[in-house]
Amino acid sequence: MLMFASSAPGRYNGRTMNLVYATPPEALEKYRGALDAAIKALAPPEPRGLYDMLRYHLGWADQAGQEVEGGSTGKALRPTLCFLTAEALGCPWPRAVTAAAALELVHNFSLIHDDIQDGDTERRGRPTVWSLWGVGPALWAGNAMRVLSDRALTSDGLPSAKGRQAARLLTQAYLEIIEGQYLDLEFERRTDIGVASYLDMISRKTGALIRCAVELGALVATDDSEATAALCAWGSHLGQAFQVRDDILGIWGNPALTGKPVGNDIRRKKKTFPVIHGFQHATGAALAALKAAYGPLAAGEEQVEEVLGALEETGAYREAQSLVERETGQAIEALGGVKTPLSPTAREQMVQLTTFLAHRDR
Repeated sequence: MLMFASSAPGRYNGRTMNLVYATPPEALEKYRGALDAAIKALAPPEPRGLYDMLRYHLGWADQAGQEVEGGSTGKALRPTLCFLTAEALGCPWPRAVTAAAALELVHNFSLIHDDIQDGDTERRGRPTVWSLWGVGPALWAGNAMRVLSDRALTSDGLPSAKGRQAARLLTQAYLEIIEGQYLDLEFERRTDIGVASYLDMISRKTGALIRCAVELGALVATDDSEATAALCAWGSHLGQAFQVRDDILGIWGNPALTGKPVGNDIRRKKKTFPVIHGFQHATGAALAALKAAYGPLAAGEEQVEEVLGALEETGAYREAQSLVERETGQAIEALGGVKTPLSPTAREQMVQLTTFLAHRDR
C-alpha cells in the first residue's frame, strides 16, 4: 500500500482532521494552451448566448460573456491522460489534440448536466450554468458541448479509420456516463447500496471517460493492443481512486479549495463510499443518525453534523482513503506491466499524476 506524507488541516465535524496537501504536477498545465486553442476553434461565434454559456462554464468568460484572465478552469485531467499516454508510446503529443479536445468537451457536457441533476449552484467557486441561465438553456449548452466533441473527431485531426474508432470509443464512454449518472440518482433514494454496486456505478460515471482518455491516447500512438490493454488497466484503477477521493472531498473538503460547502454530498443524500461504509458499520445512535439524514426529508445542519460524527465513529474517512491508496498502488503496478517500452519522462509524469490525484485537495 502506498503511504502519503503530511497534510494540510481541514475541518471535520467541528474538529481538525488531515486533508492531504498536494502540488499539481506540471503535466496538468503542460498541454493547456494547445487544448484551449483547439476547443475555441471548434465553437462557432453564433448564437452568441449559447456559446457564451460554454465559455463561462470553461472559465474563459464572465456571466456577461466578457473574456476573463486566470478564470476558474478545471484540471483538464482527461485530456492530460490522453496526451501523456500518446507521448509515453513515442507519439508527438500534438497529434492527440483532437481527441483531447473531444474528451474535455464530453467531460464538461456531463458536468453541466450533473449540476442540474444534483441541484448544485456552485462549481469551481462560481455559480453553475443552470443557476444563472436556467435549466433549459443549460441543457442545450451541455448538449452543444457533446455535439462539438463529435465534430472534433470527424475533423481532419485524425485519419478516417482511427477517427471512426475514436468516435465509437467516446460514444461508448458517454453512454456509460449516462448509465452511471442514472444509478447515482437512483442510489439517493436507497439505503441498501453495497460496495460492489457503488464500485460498478463509479466505474461508469467517472471511470468510463478516464479509461477512454487513456485508450484514445493509445489509439493515436499505436496499434499495439497489448500495450493499450495494460495502459487501460492503469486508467481503470486511476478512475476508481479519483472518484473515491472525490467522495472524501465532497464530505470533508475545504470549501475555499473545492468551491462547495463542507458536507455538501450529505445534504444531497449521495451514497458515496464513506456513507456506504457508515451504513454498513454504524450501530445505535450513529446508525439512527444516518437513517434520519438519508430519509425522505431534507437534512438540516444539525443532521449533517450528526452524520459527520457517525462517519468519524465508523472510521469512514480512514477506510475511504485506504481504498484510494490501494487503487493508486494497483494503477502504478499496471504501468509497470506495460511490456512496450515507454518514454521514461512521460512514464514518470504518469506516476506523479497518479500519486497526486490520490491526495489532491480539490
